[in-house]
Amino acid sequence: MQTVLRILIILGAALMIYNIAGFIKYARFISERGHWGEKKSILYIPIVLLVFFFIGYLGVALFSRPNLLMALILFFGSIFVFIMYKYINRITETIIEKEKLEAQLAAEEETNKSKTAFLAGISHEMRTPMNVILGLDKIALKKPDLDPETRDSLEKIGQSGEHLLGLINNILDVNRINSGELKAKSSKFELKDCFAQINAIAETLCSDKGLLYKTNIDKNAYGTFLGDEMIIKQIVLGLIDNAVKYTDAPGTVGFSAKVSTENDRSKTVEIKVSDTGIGMSEAFMDRIFDGFEREDESATDRFGGIGLGLSSVKKKLGLIGGSIYVSSTKGKGSVFTVNIPLEKYEEEVTGERPDPIVNITGRRILIVEDLEVNAEIVHDLLDLEDAISEHAENGKVAVDMFEASPEYYYDAVLMDLRMPVMDGLEAAKCIRALPRKDAKTVPILALTANAFPSDIRDTFAAGMNEHLVKPVDPDRLYISLEHWIKESHKEREGGGT
Repeated sequence: MQTVLRILIILGAALMIYNIAGFIKYARFISERGHWGEKKSILYIPIVLLVFFFIGYLGVALFSRPNLLMALILFFGSIFVFIMYKYINRITETIIEKEKLEAQLAAEEETNKSKTAFLAGISHEMRTPMNVILGLDKIALKKPDLDPETRDSLEKIGQSGEHLLGLINNILDVNRINSGELKAKSSKFELKDCFAQINAIAETLCSDKGLLYKTNIDKNAYGTFLGDEMIIKQIVLGLIDNAVKYTDAPGTVGFSAKVSTENDRSKTVEIKVSDTGIGMSEAFMDRIFDGFEREDESATDRFGGIGLGLSSVKKKLGLIGGSIYVSSTKGKGSVFTVNIPLEKYEEEVTGERPDPIVNITGRRILIVEDLEVNAEIVHDLLDLEDAISEHAENGKVAVDMFEASPEYYYDAVLMDLRMPVMDGLEAAKCIRALPRKDAKTVPILALTANAFPSDIRDTFAAGMNEHLVKPVDPDRLYISLEHWIKESHKEREGGGT
């Protein structure tokens, strides 16, 4: 019997050694995560008590004859301390996991900030030359004496430029969709015109690669609708661009459209984009719309791209309530089928309504732009409408010119955001703060390549009236200028401050 009791005590002593080691580890862990100072010693009090407990074990085991009650008390005392250690150890592991998660979230947040800053920079750098290309193209198209062949070439340059701008926007839109900042708009548009623009770009893409482009559009699909025409074009062109990319010459890319369902208020248009390209396996079709996915990574060097096109298409379809599915055979091609619900446009029965006549003749506009070529484009666009323009190469010069001018000398200011010396946001704030009446009422319109929602918020926070994104549509520019100039005159006549 004494032998059994001593074995229990020895087991309890061994378990106590394990407990003491565990509490030492826990005390070190806690002390490293706080500024304990002189209070640090309190962490080691439980360890000292457990050491005395262990010495008691040895004393009983070596110098006395333990009875059953004493042996059980000592043994189950070690068990109790062991359970307490395991519970504390569990808390320790939870704290460590929480710290890892917090560090991971902080790293992801920092990555997102870096990504947003990177995309904002890329947006500005890529939009700036696109502003030059599309701006000069639109100015050239306004000349009435162009021969048909030249006009056709300029129109194709403009269409291809718009497509390239759409690809730039594609990268930005994925980020904006993920953050919930991109929303679908609703405006009147003609689906026939939308498809004509798609076909013009698709024919060029296919021709350049030696592919045959086939279209089959049911005329019943045409009509006037309310929706986001730009998103629809981006969706279809994204699919066509994908088809062209993965189809080698001589191959075929097809685009068809028909009405799948219709009622008095809406139509659902079924669009199919097909190709005779490399196709894909059934397993890959389940993840083809995930971002950065490719079935064969070795195809990256051959076909290019970053794997965001189809992901963007799927997300944009979600914004307009559409759906998409794909069928494909490896080595034989793919067919993407899209269903887009469209609301019919009901024309008000009030007689014909002529297009509004925009008049900014004689208005003096201050163009604040650090790039000379961009300033010249805006000057030429304003000159076409007989407006007067002056140029400031940065925000500081703009503030000085405005301050030195008579009151109400400038009718409006077109302000770039990114400029040396003083940026557009600071310049707008300085103009608004000037101690003169027109400083509060003069329209200040941002005209910038910065297209992020945060940029728009910063624009309005700086006191500007509107945010126009380069490359700007000339008609949009004229309409915005006339609107805000009229509003400022109303405010002036009404005695606004």
